[in-house]
Amino acid sequence: MSVVVCGSLAYDNLMEFDGKFGDYILPDQIHILSVAFNVPRLRKEFGGCAGNIGYNLKLLGIEPIITATVGQDFDVYGSWLEKNGISKDTIKIIDNMYTAQCFITTDSNNNQLTSFHPGAMDEGHKNPISHTENIEMAIIAPDGKLSTIEHAEQLHEQSIPIMYDPGQGLPMFNKDEIEKIIDLSDWIILNEYEANLISEITGKQLKDIVKNLKAAIVTKGNKGSEIFIGDEQILIEPIKAIKDLDPTGCGDAYRAGLIYGICNQMSWQQSGKIGSMMGSIKVASHGTQNHTFNITEILEKI
Repeated sequence: MSVVVCGSLAYDNLMEFDGKFGDYILPDQIHILSVAFNVPRLRKEFGGCAGNIGYNLKLLGIEPIITATVGQDFDVYGSWLEKNGISKDTIKIIDNMYTAQCFITTDSNNNQLTSFHPGAMDEGHKNPISHTENIEMAIIAPDGKLSTIEHAEQLHEQSIPIMYDPGQGLPMFNKDEIEKIIDLSDWIILNEYEANLISEITGKQLKDIVKNLKAAIVTKGNKGSEIFIGDEQILIEPIKAIKDLDPTGCGDAYRAGLIYGICNQMSWQQSGKIGSMMGSIKVASHGTQNHTFNITEILEKI
């Protein structure tokens, strides 16, 4: 069983600052801001939505067909994928660019300063969908604007069902572009903020958007999630994590669990519960691709 995963592969650089940003950033001096923070702790993690979703799908026994563009520095990440049995065959290297990079500094109050360099991710349109045999479905996660549109068209032409996950890339698109991608999709998955934003962009309420879809899924963090099917609304309860260490990547883990349920023709209640369990497992581990689990134990609980 295989699933096409379109989206980003990125290096995450996570830094911790023991002080408070507010003690260094003076409101009356913001127009001449020039500050430096000493960050005694640094973690470098493998990330990007496509990488995170693919990692979780592999743990669930589904082969991820990752379609992404990366840079000349991809060798370390590529070795990690190989170590975990994930194919690199549909990942394209852009020689004169860097792999997408995320830099996050967190202070003692859990405030964050984030910088993101898209790098080779913006060249995703140069890597068309090539693997279309024996595919159950696809997920289009945040990626470059042009690649998102073209990959949706290519998948639709091959009659491959699409889950659209616009994520943080949503503001890049105008009303016509968003509506076009939704028309090509079978499902859409959003968090609460994105659900409100997509309504603002399209001028349509979620109940109207879902009329032309199999389902719309809205994740709500520690409040669980909701699945909308026509006029029906299914509430998926959150599952408390053993340890609350790092929420980064929980949404990607949830998406993998949901995809597992769809591919195995489970009910929406069961699929959502697997998604919640995956998110709970992820939050108990630092980083987005360091957790493991026993799939049998998960299936016994649904």
